[in-house]
Amino acid sequence: MYKNLIFLILISSFSTTFSQDKKIQISTINSITFDADQFLGIDSFGFSYLIKNNRFIKSNGKDAYEYKNISLGKITKIDIENPLKVVLFYEDFNTVILLDNQFNETNRINFSKNTTPILASRIGIASQNQLWVFNTLNQQIGLYNYLKDEYKTVSTPLLENIKYYQSNFNVFYWIDEENNWFSCDIFGKVVALGKIPDFDDLTILNNHQYIFKKTNLLFFKDISSPELGNLLQIEISEKTFGNFHYKDQILSIFTFGEITNYKIIIP
Repeated sequence: MYKNLIFLILISSFSTTFSQDKKIQISTINSITFDADQFLGIDSFGFSYLIKNNRFIKSNGKDAYEYKNISLGKITKIDIENPLKVVLFYEDFNTVILLDNQFNETNRINFSKNTTPILASRIGIASQNQLWVFNTLNQQIGLYNYLKDEYKTVSTPLLENIKYYQSNFNVFYWIDEENNWFSCDIFGKVVALGKIPDFDDLTILNNHQYIFKKTNLLFFKDISSPELGNLLQIEISEKTFGNFHYKDQILSIFTFGEITNYKIIIP
């Protein structure tokens, strides 16, 4: 309680000091009603991705697709970075499922059967028919080519446990339990990017910008622009909300039954 109070006081101080001249422009696009347990995001084709009762669903209001796999248990992670190659991770069974854009299963990867011992705990899509894999057996980040069935380690062992991670085709980002932020590219180059404030939810935009949620408030931080004060509040109408998603200047807020989409312009 006291930590949250101190955080809010600091945030108020930052916002008062730095947001007088620089503000994030934001306007409402629309609101969409959904019955779901979790909102994952919206792709460039206008499809929203959701989870309901462990069923993976995508819908644009007209067309809808659904995937469920009872035999693999609960879905641990879904990567929608590439809408044409969606990645589902079932950690309990050390298995990844790849789906096409109509949710047909195209690949099933059981890492327990791999010639190189792999116990995956973090998964993401990478470039060149590869997947990012964090192997807990050696605490290292690797790349798995799902067409050639080949795996290679690219990082040195991580010193701290991963608290949060996010990836794209070329970079694997993670934040450790001390809130230190790192990146690893596909060639294995690891870079320490700085310290992240305490957060409830987070989306990394690139290697110097991110949006984070704390106590039902949203903030944008740019570690490379001191003139912005490094911290700006994103003022939305929702007083409480579940999670959020940002992509291509569209900020989506999920309030357990409704998704509100905003257009935002970051200075």
